[in-house]
Formats: sequence, C-alpha cells, structure tokens
Amino acid sequence: MYISELAPAEKRGTLVTMFNVAIGLGILLANIIGFTEREAWGWRPMVGLAAIPAAIVFVSMFFMPKSPRWTAENEGMKRAIIELGRIRTSKKVIRREVREMRENAEAADPRNRGWKGLFRPWVRPALVAALGVAFFTQCGGLEMMIYYAPTFLRDAGFGASSALMASLGVAITYCIMTFIGCLIVDRVGRRRLMLIMGPGSIVSLIGLGIVFAMHPAAHSVGSYLVIVFLLLFMAFNSGGIQVCGWLLGAEMFPLSMRGQATSLHAATLWGSDLLVTGTALTLVQLITLGGTMWFYAAVNLASVLFIFFFVPETAGATLEDIELALHEKRFRPTRGHTRIVSEDEQQEAAA
Repeated sequence: MYISELAPAEKRGTLVTMFNVAIGLGILLANIIGFTEREAWGWRPMVGLAAIPAAIVFVSMFFMPKSPRWTAENEGMKRAIIELGRIRTSKKVIRREVREMRENAEAADPRNRGWKGLFRPWVRPALVAALGVAFFTQCGGLEMMIYYAPTFLRDAGFGASSALMASLGVAITYCIMTFIGCLIVDRVGRRRLMLIMGPGSIVSLIGLGIVFAMHPAAHSVGSYLVIVFLLLFMAFNSGGIQVCGWLLGAEMFPLSMRGQATSLHAATLWGSDLLVTGTALTLVQLITLGGTMWFYAAVNLASVLFIFFFVPETAGATLEDIELALHEKRFRPTRGHTRIVSEDEQQEAAA
C-alpha cells in the first residue's frame, strides 16, 4: 500500500512487485542457509538472523517520505505537496498529481471512509477482484510446493540431500521469475500476465499429477520428470499470479478506505496460505499425491476463469483513475475493452 501510493502510475507495478522479489530473495537465502548450515548452526541462529533485515527496515523508515495521498487527507494539501516534491522530479507531474488529489479530496464522501465504506456497493467490484486474486495466489499450490517440496520428493524416491537441492531449485526459480515479472508487469499488464501464465500452471500440475500417479522409481525418467514439471509450475505460477497478488490489493481501492482494504487483502492472502498449509498433507492422504496435483490444477483453472471475467487491467492508470472507474461503474473487463482508461485518455478519445 505504501509503495503504491508513492509510485508514479507508469512504474507502480514494477515498484510494488519488488516486494515479491524481496520475498523470493528471502526464500532463496533461507534455503541456502538451511541446506549449507543445517548441521553446524541449528535452528536458533537461523531464526535470529531474521532480526537483521527487520532492524534495517525499522531504522530506514524514519528517513522515508510520508505517502502524499495519506498526507493530503490527514495533514492538508500544503504538506502533501512537500512530500510529493521529495519523490517526483517533474513539476508538470507534481501539478497533475496535486490536481488529482485535490479533486479526489473535494469529492470525498464521509460515508465512504473506513470499514463502512469498504462494503458499499460501488466498491464491490474492486473488493471481489482483489480478494479473489489474493485467494487464488495462495491456494493455487505454490505455497505447498515451497513448504513441502522436500517431503514430496522423498516420497518420489529422492534422497534427503537430493530433495533439499530440488527445494533450492524451487526457491531459485521463484526468485528469478518474480524478478522477471517485476520488470515486465507494467508493460505487459497485470491481467494479461496472469492470463498468459495461468494455463502453463494448469498443464504443469496435470503433468506432475500423472507422474506422481505412476509412482516413478528413484533415478528413473519419471523421477526426473517430477523435477521438470515442478520447476515449470514454479516458473508459470511465480511469474504470473504471484507477481500480481499483492500488487492488485495495493492499487485497486479508494484512498478513504485503502488502509482497511489492504488489511483485509493481507488477511485473505495469509488466511488462504494457512488453509493450504494446514490441509496439504491431509489432502495427500485422502486423494494421493497425484490427485492433490490435479486438485490444484482445477484451482488454477478456476483462477484463470475468475481473472478473465472479473479482473480489469489497471496498468498505466493512476490510483485516482481507478477510483473514478469504480464510481462510474467502469471497473470491469468488457468485450474489446479490458483496461481502465485514464482521465487524459478519455479526454483525448473525446477530442
């Protein structure tokens, strides 16, 4: 939320999804430390290491600018212009954003604030789209792969060291693909990126389920196909919906309720994560490992259909453009027009 309110519209996707890249780097570092130091260190020093990045974030936030949009609403436009000047270099851009923030503040309705405003009918399309993508981001199977890959691979006949190495490969793939997604999400678009990568996730999981159902022997062609399909799934999923999961929740909601909306969005993400991690092993016992992969393939199919019917393109639109689209009931993908058009583009089209 903080990054989305500071970022210029044309770079918002890249800057917000650096959050995902940071998660990927953290997962990768954790896997490297776990693999190389699991016997020498023990778990206490490993957990204690997490205090270092936390301390860096804590200290650095004292020197970061306030969100200009939050400042405009809570401390006035004069202070907001000062904060905006810290993060923009073009006076033309500053004047345009100040105009948009002022118009937004003047049109603000007290009924649209906080939790009460979040559940008003005109906000519902954003709520459905953002929370739906948040749910599918976690329930598509990626978190299960990150947490339980060594367990599944040992069941497939790999030794403990080989399973940990494959888990490291999963972390490397996640890190690389989220970084690539971060670089292209503003050019390709959020909706398009998810729709392009989603079918790859489905096919990879179907293939993984077939191989698991065949119970391949250790070091057979089938056992290596497990690794191939696993890494393919990680590539498609982490390079697609994982890139957009946090981003959409940070940019879709109006300022007057964005804090509450982002909290609900985060709760949906981590609640879905809890659901997956709490049921994954039970699901394997009930419907076998192959059946579990096919179940997650069906979840990914549902996510592609959901995105196609409910999620419009927000790339290139300012936060104020998105809010205006909600007010004017234009926040939806329609035939031949799936992108939210900015106010400037509307004026050019009218001319």
